[in-house]
Amino acid sequence: MSLEIPQSSAARRLTAYSYLVVFANDGTIDEGELRLLEKIALEDGEVDEEERRVLSMLFSRVSKETVSEAAWGEILRFQEEHGIK
Repeated sequence: MSLEIPQSSAARRLTAYSYLVVFANDGTIDEGELRLLEKIALEDGEVDEEERRVLSMLFSRVSKETVSEAAWGEILRFQEEHGIK
């Protein structure tokens, strides 16, 4: 079964950016990378279900111990604000 991602969704771009930039260099998310992920997800003003799914997967790859305190706090805030589990 093929998963259809709506044209309006940035899920594909989030996935591509994460593999090409975010995790390619050091395996974690820094504040700049996180801001760009947020910007991509919010380009249309909302985080859709596919974007939430991709961001959930990306955020699950890091922990409080593997990112800066500022990045961890922003990840938690963004998850809460946009219903990302």
